Amino acid sequence: MGYRNFELIFDHVGHFGRFQIMIYFICAFQNIACGIHYLASVFLVLTPDHTCKPPGNVSRVLFQNFSHWRLEDTWSLVPLGPKDHIIVQLQDGEIWELSMCNRMKRENMSSLNYEYSGSKTKYSCMDGYIYDQRKWKSTVVTEWNLVCDRKWFAALVQPLFMVGVLIGAAVFGYISDRLGRRVVLWSTSAGIFLFGIASAFASDYYSFMVARFFLAMAASGYLVVVFVYVMEFVGMKFRMWASIQLHSFFAIGTMVVALTGYSVRIWWLYQMILSTVTVPFILCCWMLPETPFWLLSGGKYKEAQQIVDMMAEWNGKSSCKLSELFSLDLTEPVGDSSPPRIKMNSIYYLFYDCNVATRTLIVWMIWFTGSLGFYSLSLNSLNLGGNEYLNLFLLGAVEIPAYIFVCIGMNRVGRKAVLAFSLFFSALSCGVIMVIPQSFQMRRVVATMAAKFAIGAVFGIIYLYTAELYPTIVRSLAVGSGSMVCRLASILAPFFVYLSSQWIFLPQLLVGITSFISGVLALHLPETRGKPLVMTWEEAAKLESENDESSSKLPSTTSNIAL
Repeated sequence: MGYRNFELIFDHVGHFGRFQIMIYFICAFQNIACGIHYLASVFLVLTPDHTCKPPGNVSRVLFQNFSHWRLEDTWSLVPLGPKDHIIVQLQDGEIWELSMCNRMKRENMSSLNYEYSGSKTKYSCMDGYIYDQRKWKSTVVTEWNLVCDRKWFAALVQPLFMVGVLIGAAVFGYISDRLGRRVVLWSTSAGIFLFGIASAFASDYYSFMVARFFLAMAASGYLVVVFVYVMEFVGMKFRMWASIQLHSFFAIGTMVVALTGYSVRIWWLYQMILSTVTVPFILCCWMLPETPFWLLSGGKYKEAQQIVDMMAEWNGKSSCKLSELFSLDLTEPVGDSSPPRIKMNSIYYLFYDCNVATRTLIVWMIWFTGSLGFYSLSLNSLNLGGNEYLNLFLLGAVEIPAYIFVCIGMNRVGRKAVLAFSLFFSALSCGVIMVIPQSFQMRRVVATMAAKFAIGAVFGIIYLYTAELYPTIVRSLAVGSGSMVCRLASILAPFFVYLSSQWIFLPQLLVGITSFISGVLALHLPETRGKPLVMTWEEAAKLESENDESSSKLPSTTSNIAL
């Protein structure tokens, strides 16, 4: 079953006809939902200004030189810092000093002055907290009082989500290669909707975290498999643009989060609205067939022929006989008698020999670098100042031109060159950020967005490049394992940003070093531009040797390597 014959299927039925366009936009729309849930926690765990709740009704409030009758009016004055406190006088005459995480009762109730040197008794915030509701009426933090000694509960929301993403990438990548792409797309999409709604109606913090964990697994599983699914339905002529621009829909999800956060300021309503974005895909996913690539790799020749015939009919083309292309016996029973190689789709097959093991380790390093840079720079970008909703919107928008750059560059100079350039440019941008004085804020913002642009380009390349570097039998597993390594970096990224309190440029230094090392390693990967997808490692080795021989005889042009 030759690898070149697979691409000949698209020459017969069309590389990107009406059938592929329908499938592509159905799958791409669901990417918006995935992008939404990956970034939704930005506003879910927003911690507003807060102070201890007094043990009674307030008759008068004093903050520095300002006096009010309502405690809620204090937020419109100077923001309450960790060392500040508010003086309140209760209706029974008691005077209390309220701070963010504790409250003190003044023993002398004769005067209401901000400065006080008399005796005081310290109490915990046993009556709860009062939150600034000018921006958000409620968040996960205000719902379950995740502040002060419980603030680490809020800090765990995003890292635990990424742990679910990590596990989902590994589990569903494996299931996809074993049971098929379509089963995973259906099950994960249903999970995204159900667990998204469940997290909105969670009655306590722990059920919220459990629902978010399974939501992360489902969203990660979909993202891993949908890239492989789309690539196996689109011919080589359009495969690059189709797969790369799937990332643009993920970026649209980030912009939807910003717009929804700006419009809806109640966390559970915000979460529920975002979860309904996946409904149109659920209504249409029954139309998605299994890919002929996977069917043929599993020996299901009759089913593969039916899909090819349907593609040809939709695209207005003449179908082809797989039995003639591959010399197959379509009457042989399939059942459980899969080809021997189908049993080898385990993680060990990514280390098939020394060369394959080296390739896998390099690819994993690039995945790690892309994720570390993406989340580290994203977290810093949200702290650029000004309108946080506009900042997040622009954070998603800046990725779209990066993916266009990737498509144009890879089409002209190849995958390896653009990947290496993006990694080196990311390292250079991080270095520039470190030498710009902090007083030049605008220049630092521009340099940060340049680094984000470069890292976005790396993410745009690595999904497609990984899928092209590995054969069909482990393609989903390869992308899934890369995504798993990627999530390790996404879990670590918030801690690196936290360490910036020790040295402000530490995140940029780490991203710059890993980007430079990954750029050097990327130069050792084989080029895949213009090469067809292969079934096994043996076919991949044969294809590389054929291209090496042809490149020594002919100029390296697109026409030389096109099918």
